[in-house]
Amino acid sequence: MAHVATIDWSGKPGEDFAAGHYSRAHEVIFDGGFTVPGSASPSVVKAPWSVEAAADPEEMLIAALSSCHMLTFLDKARRAGFVVSRYRDQAEGVMRRTAEGKIAVTRVALRPAITFEERQPTPEELDALHHAAHEECFIANSVKTEVVIEAPV
Repeated sequence: MAHVATIDWSGKPGEDFAAGHYSRAHEVIFDGGFTVPGSASPSVVKAPWSVEAAADPEEMLIAALSSCHMLTFLDKARRAGFVVSRYRDQAEGVMRRTAEGKIAVTRVALRPAITFEERQPTPEELDALHHAAHEECFIANSVKTEVVIEAPV
């Protein structure tokens, strides 16, 4: 199964591409037709050449890991007989220089706060659900970045 994302960028009149003075703003168009504004991170490319109000690639990677874990967790919880009424994750990624000298997102911490209706999972059940979700998350299985779950118990 193929998944498609189109990245669309164009230079603007008056910019000096050769000098690095060009906007990194672009559009990320997903195969369902939804468009998200994208840009380089302002921590990587300073304004005015980046757009703080747009999603940067690092944020999209972190969001993809978080979203995948959530979707897998919700399915695991449902199959285990739990009813989830809310799931909110404030995931955080860290960029560092690797041993090879490259800058990379080297760690992502998922911090889901989950509200259950009716029966509450024990700490052991919650840990098992997160572990199973992490093991089956397609995105986590696709990256070498350390992904940890720091869910409150």
